[in-house]
Amino acid sequence: MVLLGIETSCDDTSAGVVRDGREVLSCVVASQDELHAEYGGVVPELASRRHTECIVPVVEKALKDASLRAEDIDGVGVTVGPGLPGSLLVGIAFAKALAYALEKPLLAVNHILAHVHAIFLTKKPPGFPFVALVVSGGHTSLFLVKDYLELIPLGHTRDDAAGEAFDKVAKLLGLGYPGGVAIDRLAREGNPRAVEFKRPYISKNSLEFSFSGLKTAVLNHLKGCRRNLTEAEVRDVSASFQEAVVDVLTQKILWAVDQTGVKGVVVCGGVACNSRLRQRLQEIEEQRRIRVYLPLPRYCSDNGAMVAAYAYHLLRHNRIAPMDITAVPSFEE
Repeated sequence: MVLLGIETSCDDTSAGVVRDGREVLSCVVASQDELHAEYGGVVPELASRRHTECIVPVVEKALKDASLRAEDIDGVGVTVGPGLPGSLLVGIAFAKALAYALEKPLLAVNHILAHVHAIFLTKKPPGFPFVALVVSGGHTSLFLVKDYLELIPLGHTRDDAAGEAFDKVAKLLGLGYPGGVAIDRLAREGNPRAVEFKRPYISKNSLEFSFSGLKTAVLNHLKGCRRNLTEAEVRDVSASFQEAVVDVLTQKILWAVDQTGVKGVVVCGGVACNSRLRQRLQEIEEQRRIRVYLPLPRYCSDNGAMVAAYAYHLLRHNRIAPMDITAVPSFEE
């Protein structure tokens, strides 16, 4: 079966075409980074307006790149949440209209769970069960994945997600938006032990996350300096902050592995592209004999291919959405 996936949960307009939940025939992404850069973050109203402008040409290009007509697809998957309500509604409205016009099934996709399915777009995906960490701009969540549609929540963020903390700290340091890439780049030349930021583990063996306090710790450190930082100091703060985040993420993974007894770990979402996190995951793999799986970088950020991959399994199990579906801004399983 060939599924079209539509993703508009935040500031990327994307459509992907995937066969049998594994083979990517096309994946088109229209980024809004330049649009939001001057504001230091995503402006919801601007994001939804840009989605409206981009959705038709993005879907048309995805079908063209896949050498298919709209009539050739077997279903339409669309992200219904979590995400920005205005952005979600653009994708949902378009998907409803397309599915209705083509008389094709409509599949409602959870954005966070779709990120996990990005791993099935690789040549050698993991076998079940495995632990999955979804770490992105809006979400930081751990799951025990027993099957394609059986994802058991182990822990979520209580406040800021890891990627959100990266962006906010980058703004404090004057690094612009998106901030994760800038901090990753500067941290490579900084000292990760220059500033000893407290690790927000919450409690021993807890699989919940909280990064708002770490962001505040950076703010307090900058206020305590009472002057503009030198370039070297900016690099050191970037490296120290990043190291604290990576310490928490990797420790939570190890606790999840110990609690579940599985030996496979998937790390997905935009922050999975962070070079320090990838380095630490490689060390874990070598030291703990845990197999770590990472999606291809282009499928770590928000994209329509991961939506189509998840929608395929929804269609296989006849979990077809009604035409009155609407946006689900917060997390729902």
